[in-house]
Amino acid sequence: MSAVTTGRRASYLRLTLAAAGRGLIKAFNTNKTSWVGLVVFLIVCLLAILAPLIAPHDPLEQNILYRLKAPTAEHWMGTDYYGRDIFSRLLYGAQISLVIGLLAIGVAMIIGSFIGLYAGYRGGRTDIILMQTMDVLLAFPSLILGLIVVAMLGPSVTNLVIAIALTAIPPFARIARAPTIAVKEREFVEAGRALGYSDLRLMLGHILPNILPEILVMGSLWLATAIRVEASLAFIGLGVAPPTATWGGMIREGFENILDSFWLALFPSFAILVVVFALNLLGDGLRDAIDPKLRGEQ
Repeated sequence: MSAVTTGRRASYLRLTLAAAGRGLIKAFNTNKTSWVGLVVFLIVCLLAILAPLIAPHDPLEQNILYRLKAPTAEHWMGTDYYGRDIFSRLLYGAQISLVIGLLAIGVAMIIGSFIGLYAGYRGGRTDIILMQTMDVLLAFPSLILGLIVVAMLGPSVTNLVIAIALTAIPPFARIARAPTIAVKEREFVEAGRALGYSDLRLMLGHILPNILPEILVMGSLWLATAIRVEASLAFIGLGVAPPTATWGGMIREGFENILDSFWLALFPSFAILVVVFALNLLGDGLRDAIDPKLRGEQ
């Protein structure tokens, strides 16, 4: 490949990315609430990253003298049954929830998208077998399937990622398959076949970039689901083992004292609500960005 051809492709890629970025900003400006979702989610991520610097106390430090204290100037969100600072544990719990959610959805996005891409491209019996396998997994509610996997493998960060990823693979396969069937019949794919391109090159280099926006929208929405599933598993005792702080585990610990010390469960529940709501707003903005009809373009 000549240097001129390489330079042209690089220039084309930069122009394409710039155009996509302008379109995304335009769609977000049309749907103002999507900016709220993006900003809130980025703030939560920043707080989680900076938790060691922001947290006023060690999240594992116990002080029985301050057990079940209401919010004060020293402990902004109160303390739990062991005298641990709720605010500090909330910050560190965000790390666990976000890491598990991002890893699980990242794995599910890669595996599920490839399955859907391959099934839609190959068609025929391969498509039927793969999609029927995905239908079997879709028959299980995400929480139930995650519960089965974690109960079999045991609670740990790795096993939680595997369990949540397994529940998210079928939706990604479905969302990747449908546009693949349409895109593979377009002229530029036929031109690639005529030039002797391999199936892998056609799938990854020509079809995948055209279906990637739909996959990213699904990723933002399923990230919210992954965080909820992780919190639900932690609430029933199948999350990361104590004393590690997790939002679901904090809600479980606070549920036993909900009448006397409501703040134990209130603050982690509100944190989950804010993150899930922000991700849904963000998903709406991404959906508007890729759908011309939703942007009012005919």
